[in-house]
Amino acid sequence: MTPIAWQRLEGAALAAAALAGAVALDAWWWPLALFLAFDLSALGYLRGPRAGAFAYNLVHSYWGPAALGAWAIAAQVWDVPGDVRWILIGASSWLFHVGVDRALGYGLKLDDHFQHTHLGWIGRRGEERGH
Repeated sequence: MTPIAWQRLEGAALAAAALAGAVALDAWWWPLALFLAFDLSALGYLRGPRAGAFAYNLVHSYWGPAALGAWAIAAQVWDVPGDVRWILIGASSWLFHVGVDRALGYGLKLDDHFQHTHLGWIGRRGEERGH
């Protein structure tokens, strides 16, 4: 199995775990409802490929959902008043999106072209290059 195949499998596993988390929160539909919202980060490409890749990668990395999850856990441990359920729903929705993207082969963007990712070329460019 290639490293790219492993990363795609990893994305699918994380997406499944995120959806299971949303189901446990009785909020299974939130990851589906918010799915395309995370792709608004691609609007950074209006400023060029470097800004676009930065904005896209900022939202399509695992650090964001992990930080939200850590925040929710810390709030529980330190008895911070309030309902952390919404933080966990946000984290699971975000993780679901990133996991599905990775499972489908949409990786982090390189700053030369929208279709050039750390998992290879996507779309017509990839077909033209034999990928």
